[in-house]
Amino acid sequence: MHYISTRGKSPALTFEQAMLTGLAPDGGLYVPEAVPTLTQAQIAAMAGQSYEEIAFTVMRPFIGETFTDDEFRELIANAYGGFGHAARAPLVQLAPNHFLLELFHGPTLAFKDFAMQLIGQMFQKALGRSGSRVTIVGATSGDTGSAAIEAFRGLSNVDVFILYPHGRVSEVQRRQMTTPVEDNVHAIAVDGDFDDCQARLKDMFNDHVFRDEVKLAGVNSINWGRVLAQVVYYFSSAVSLGAPHREVSFTVPTGNFGDIFAGYIAKQMGLPIADLVVATNQNDILHRTLQTGAYTKEGVTPSISPSMDIQVSSNFERVLFDAYGRDGATVAGQMDDLKSGSFTISQGAIGMLRDTFKSGRASEGETSAAITAYVQKHGELLCPHSAVGVHVAAPYLGHTPMITLATAHPAKFPAAVEAATGIHPPLPPRMADLYDRPERVTQVANDLGALQALVRDRISF
Repeated sequence: MHYISTRGKSPALTFEQAMLTGLAPDGGLYVPEAVPTLTQAQIAAMAGQSYEEIAFTVMRPFIGETFTDDEFRELIANAYGGFGHAARAPLVQLAPNHFLLELFHGPTLAFKDFAMQLIGQMFQKALGRSGSRVTIVGATSGDTGSAAIEAFRGLSNVDVFILYPHGRVSEVQRRQMTTPVEDNVHAIAVDGDFDDCQARLKDMFNDHVFRDEVKLAGVNSINWGRVLAQVVYYFSSAVSLGAPHREVSFTVPTGNFGDIFAGYIAKQMGLPIADLVVATNQNDILHRTLQTGAYTKEGVTPSISPSMDIQVSSNFERVLFDAYGRDGATVAGQMDDLKSGSFTISQGAIGMLRDTFKSGRASEGETSAAITAYVQKHGELLCPHSAVGVHVAAPYLGHTPMITLATAHPAKFPAAVEAATGIHPPLPPRMADLYDRPERVTQVANDLGALQALVRDRISF
C-alpha cells in the first residue's frame, strides 16, 4: 500500500512515511494509490464484534508492513481502552429511522479522539522503533487541539504545538488545551481565525528548511492516519443497522471536510451508503460550493458551533482529486486559484461531487432551535455542532436509516446549550475540576516568523 499526493509532484510513500510526513512536499495531501475493498461477507462478519475488532478489519489493508498484526491490535486496544463507553461509538435512536452516533466518549469529549488517540499510539511505536524525534504542529478550530495534546502529552520523543484562534473557541475547548502541565505540549493563541492558523501551519510545512530543521510532523486532518481512523465508525454503526444487507445514510456536521471524507472512503471500500449529507453552519462554503459549483471564500463569521467556522476546508482537496480523475496538476491549479479567493469547478467534476454528496446549512437560530427541540421532544441534549447535523438531516429522512454524527459532548459548549435549553450541561466527573486548573498559554501574532521563532525556542532538541 502506497500513498500519493493530490498535487502529483511528490514521490509515493508507505503508510508510515505518509503518517509521519503529514503534508506532502508539493503542498498536497496524501491519499491511497487505490482504496482497498471489503467483501459483503467481511462486512457482515462485523455484526456483534467489538469496536476494536472492526477497527482492525477496516484499517489493516491500509497500513501495509508498518505494523505487524499483533502490534496493530495492541495499538488499537491502547487507543480505545480509556473511552467512557464500552461500545466506544454507541447509537441512540432519535426517531423512526433516525439515529445519533455518539462520538464524544473519548478523553476530550469529541470525535477527534477516535483518530488522535490511535495516531498517538502509532507515532509512539514508529518513533520508538527508529529512535527519532519529531515536532508536531497542529491548527485547530477547537477539538483537534485538545485531542492532540491529550494523545501526545508526556511522550519523550514528541514536542506538540497547537495553534488556535484567540477568543474563538469555547472555554472548555481552550482549557483542555491550556491546562495540561507536561513540558512537551504548548498551546498557542493566534491573533486571527482558524483559516489563519491553518494557513500558517501550511506555510511551516512549505518552508522546507524549517521543516527539516525541527523535524516537522502534522496531525491535523491533513494527516491520512486521521482520516483512516474515522472510517471505522461508519462501518460499526452501519453494521448495527443491518449493513451490508441494507443501505444506510449519514449526515455529518463538518467544516474541514475530513469526517465526511472518511464516509466517502467507507463507501469506496464497499459499505452500502445511500446518502452522504454535508451539514454546515452559517459559514456554509461547502454547501454553497455544491450548490453553485464555485468555491468562494466569504470570510468567517463566529458562531455557536466554532469548530465549523472555516472557509478553507483542507480535506476538500482530497475529494476534488478524485472528481478530476486524479489529475494532480489540475488540483494544484485550483489550489493556486484559491489563494486569490475562489476557484470554479469543472462541469464534470461538480457533477461527480453532486452525485456523491448532498448538503444543507443551519443558521444560528436554526441551530439553537434544534438544541431546544431535541431535548424537549426526544430527551437528547445536543452540542451545537450535532444540532447543525440533525437540522440538516431532517429533509433527507425516509425509508433508509439515517445516522447523524454527534461530534462533541454538550458540556464542551455549555453557554450555547444553556441559552437554548436552560440546562447547564455538566462535565463528566473526571473533568469536573477543569475550571480550577491553572492555564498555560502563549498569545502570538498571525505571523509566520514569530511562530517559527517560538517553535525553535521551545523544542527539546
